[in-house]
Amino acid sequence: MKTIKWGIIGCGNVTEVKSGPAFNKVESSELIAVMRRDAAKAADYAKRHAVPHWYSNARELINDPEVNAIYIATPPGSHEEYTFAALKARKPVYVEKPAALSAASAAKMNQAATEYGVPYTVAHYRRGLPLFKKIKELLKEHTIGDTRLVNLRLFQPLQSDMIARSEENWRLDPAVSGGGLFHDLAPHQLDLMIWFFGKAKHASGLSLNQAAAYNADDLVAGQILFENNVLFNGIWSFSVSPNASEDICEIIGSAGKISFSVFGNYYILKLGDKEERIEFQLPQHIQQPMIEEVVKYFQGTGPNPCTGQDGVDVMNIIDKFAGRR
Repeated sequence: MKTIKWGIIGCGNVTEVKSGPAFNKVESSELIAVMRRDAAKAADYAKRHAVPHWYSNARELINDPEVNAIYIATPPGSHEEYTFAALKARKPVYVEKPAALSAASAAKMNQAATEYGVPYTVAHYRRGLPLFKKIKELLKEHTIGDTRLVNLRLFQPLQSDMIARSEENWRLDPAVSGGGLFHDLAPHQLDLMIWFFGKAKHASGLSLNQAAAYNADDLVAGQILFENNVLFNGIWSFSVSPNASEDICEIIGSAGKISFSVFGNYYILKLGDKEERIEFQLPQHIQQPMIEEVVKYFQGTGPNPCTGQDGVDVMNIIDKFAGRR
C-alpha cells in the first residue's frame, strides 16, 4: 500500500482529538471514511473533520473499496465482531485497547489475523510516546542496575477527571467494557509492563466492589512474576477521596529507582543521593506517534508496534486479576 486510507468504526469522543485527526497528519495516511450507528452524528463528525465518506453501518464502511485499513474505536464489546469482519475483507486492523472483553476473545482475534494473513495491531499507544521509550531505554541500559520489582498505584475518586467522558457511561457496564474503570485504564499500564519486562510466568489477583456505586468492581489488586524474575505489585481503587488520588509507578533496581506517572508526562530518576526529574511534552494527538508506526507496519516497512499476542497477554493478566481465570 502506498497510502493507508483509513476508515474508522466508532467515531466517538475518543477519536475527536486523541486519534482521529492524526490519521491525516501522518505521512502516507488519510482518513477517508467514518462510521457511527447514529447517522446524524456520523455525518456531523465527517463534516467537522473534512472526512469524505460517512456511514451508519460498519459493514458498509468495511466494504468501501477506497478504504484499505480499519481503525476500530468502539467499546470492547464489539471489537471481536468488527475485527473478524475487517480481517475477512482482507483489510488491516488497528483495534482500540483493551483488545477484547476477555483473553479468550482476544486470542480468537489474533488467530484470525494469523489465518487470514492480514496485519493486525492493538492500540496500546503509550508504547509510541517518547517518555516511555526513554524509560525502556534506561531499563535496557541498566541505568538503575538490575530491575528487582515494580510497585504501581492508581487511586481515583468516584468522579475522576482521568476518565474520558462519553454520552453513555459504557465503561461501567461489564457487558460492554469487560469490567469497570480498571478495564479501561489498567491495559495502558499492564501493556507497558509487558513491553518493559517481557512475558509473565505467573499472575494472580482479586477484585471487589467496595463502594457499590455501579455494577462493576472498583478495587483491584494483582501481582505478576515476569520470566526475568521481576516482581510487579499493583493496586487500583476508584472510590477514594479526591485528596487520596495517586498515579505512580516505581521501578526499583539494584542501583536506583525510576518513578513515573503512566497518565502523566514525567519520570524521576534516583541514583544514590541524586534525583533528576525529566518532563516531556505530550503530542496534541496522543496516538499520533503510534499511528506513524502502524502505517509503516501496514506498508510493510516496519515491525508491528503492538502485536495481537501482546493484546492477548494483557487480557490474560486482566482476567486473572479480575478473578475470571
